[in-house]
Amino acid sequence: MAVSVQSRSPFDTARGHAALAEINITPLIDVMLVLLIIFMVIAPVATRSLDARLPQSPPPDVAVEDMQRLELVAHGNDRFSLDGAWLDAGGLATALAARAAADEPVVLTVGASDDADYQAFADALAVARASGIREIAHAQ
Repeated sequence: MAVSVQSRSPFDTARGHAALAEINITPLIDVMLVLLIIFMVIAPVATRSLDARLPQSPPPDVAVEDMQRLELVAHGNDRFSLDGAWLDAGGLATALAARAAADEPVVLTVGASDDADYQAFADALAVARASGIREIAHAQ
């Protein structure tokens, strides 16, 4: 009597050659725990408040419309015009400091001509801020 023996794979089931359909959730749990840790670290940083200095309005007794207006235009070759008077950087600093020392409030409008480069405009703003004039606007 001959007995036939079939070799069976360890993945075979009693039903035959059905595929093993189990989901391994270990990697999913690992990913979720990593995301949880990341969010726990980031959440306190994201909810921290910013220290921002907001612009203040002028005092109520002096309206911006009532202030004297000056126009500063930066030109090429370190030349500036302040209300039509041509000045160099040193003369501009002196003229703006004298205007800032006066008791009347002033609004300085800073602009640039077509031949001026960005550095001339930046120099005009730096001199205006250093002079003590508080109200500086950009010419349009």
